[in-house]
Amino acid sequence: MLRETEIDKATETTKPSKSSFSRRSFLGKSLAAGAVTMGAGLFANTLLAKEGNEKEKGHLKKGDAAILRFLAAAEIIEADLWQQYNELGGIQDPEVPGGTGNPAYTAALAVLDEDMDQYIHDNTDDEISHFTFLNAFLASKGAEPVNLDQFRTLPSSQATGAQQIGRLTNLMQLTVNTSFWTRYRSDSLNPDFGDTLPQAVPGLAAGQFPAIPRSNADLHPPRHLQAIANTAGFHFAWIEQGGTSLYASLAQRVTDNDVLRILLSIGGTEIMHFQTWQDKAGNAPPLTDPTNGLVFPDLNADGELTQTNLIMPEPTIFLRRRFPICSIIRPTETRGAAMAALNAFTADGLFIGQPSAFFTLLNGLARAADAARRM
Repeated sequence: MLRETEIDKATETTKPSKSSFSRRSFLGKSLAAGAVTMGAGLFANTLLAKEGNEKEKGHLKKGDAAILRFLAAAEIIEADLWQQYNELGGIQDPEVPGGTGNPAYTAALAVLDEDMDQYIHDNTDDEISHFTFLNAFLASKGAEPVNLDQFRTLPSSQATGAQQIGRLTNLMQLTVNTSFWTRYRSDSLNPDFGDTLPQAVPGLAAGQFPAIPRSNADLHPPRHLQAIANTAGFHFAWIEQGGTSLYASLAQRVTDNDVLRILLSIGGTEIMHFQTWQDKAGNAPPLTDPTNGLVFPDLNADGELTQTNLIMPEPTIFLRRRFPICSIIRPTETRGAAMAALNAFTADGLFIGQPSAFFTLLNGLARAADAARRM
């Protein structure tokens, strides 16, 4: 693991850009660079038109539609934040449109893993596919897809590589809850039982920090830029562990078999994302940011609760404390799951700068999802 003196040297070297074929032409090379900002409903309807605009037989129950709509909104939000990460630190190709890359930030991310740019690109591509599929499925059943385009008003990073377009999410004032790290390493505590777990990086949960360079001024000094990359590494894992739990929680409320299949299938990819990102976050080098005092500790210095290579979920209590411990996703409590996810997004700082109408809309979607019941 690199120490502070090695970080200075590592981040002064620009990583050569990779050439990469698109893994699939989901968005198509003909789409404009800002294609992710296309209205979700419009894109869903476009997909349907290509298939003759024929509606599938049957209609969704109100609760199933509400769950899918909330998940579509969550995926639109995730696609927005991942696109920002990709513009500055991911592979640049037509598959994930927009941005030109920031070599210094990409090099700082590569300290966590040399393939970070590819992983960021692929995670972005996955989230785009999730929301476009969910909206297309909703439209195929005669349900209203989700469109958040009116709220794409937050400013972009001014650093080299970022598109200058309106955003849904703010990656420049994050308060990252790193208790997921200890939660998955504890064999006796589970938030489903009301347990509270300690923060792996206490400083990240106690302030507001950028996970992308706000301007080219953030590219120096090297330890400051590395702190930004470290913040991103933990934020990647935080985002995807949230999706891991959300899909498992809401799957318990759906009625339709196709809807259940969708939640289990997409939820499985969120698990794969989380496993990847917590492994990479463990490579974040210990340091102190010289500009704001944010400390990234040596996670291997405090025992198994923060040990970096313990990336498989430790068995823990499940359903009843009297049962044997079991390796599980946690939390998976279904009551209030959608609102809990929205509250977590809000506490993370993702929505700093959004108007009250944005929160009103998302709160309505979350309440409707939480009101769904299995029939």
